Amino acid sequence: MGFTIAGMREIRELRLAARRPGRHGRGPISTAVAEYTGLWGWEVVPGARVRRSAVHPGRIECSCGRRDCPAPGAHPLAPDLAIPAGTTLERALRAWERTPDASVLLPTGHSFDVLEVPAPAARRALPRLERMGLPPGPVALAPHGRAWFLVAPGAAAELPGLLYRMGWDGALLDLRALGAGRHITAPPSDHAGRGPVRWLRAPDLESAAAPPRARLLLGTLAYACHRA
Repeated sequence: MGFTIAGMREIRELRLAARRPGRHGRGPISTAVAEYTGLWGWEVVPGARVRRSAVHPGRIECSCGRRDCPAPGAHPLAPDLAIPAGTTLERALRAWERTPDASVLLPTGHSFDVLEVPAPAARRALPRLERMGLPPGPVALAPHGRAWFLVAPGAAAELPGLLYRMGWDGALLDLRALGAGRHITAPPSDHAGRGPVRWLRAPDLESAAAPPRARLLLGTLAYACHRA
């Protein structure tokens, strides 16, 4: 991890400064970047954003400039702009100053994989998991109605076998896993021009460093998706 106790104090101060526009030129996005890399130990990748066309005001386009972009506002800008896990506070802030208008993306397959389910299924599953004494780990809610459960790396490769062993392989479930080579948009960034992503369950030091194994959550998530 890049942060000490003193670093956590700096983050708290940075959050307060971010609420006062203009101070240090650092807002909630750059603050989140510093938290993700230094406090939670996650790599961060600057991502494209959706913007209104300067030529056609009623049209939206991706900031990458491609007219045929397959994922407007929801893909990385360039691999060499990634900010590594463990980057210290000041270095993370300086690095983000190169792309201040970017969205914050978290690559999957490194520190964590993701189980993606519909938002109603996530809201149904979370209380059940807590009643069972199974901490779900960080959970993000995207504005297009999807929820992302951060789980231990390897979930994407394990998912077909896990579903088979649990008897869910023949069911039509709106559930998938995101592993190596994929990304999720991180709070508080906008996702594909639809609005900001937010945390249903925010990360903490324990869940960020050691997210739960997919098999611990999968039965409940599969049941919630089936009911949905």
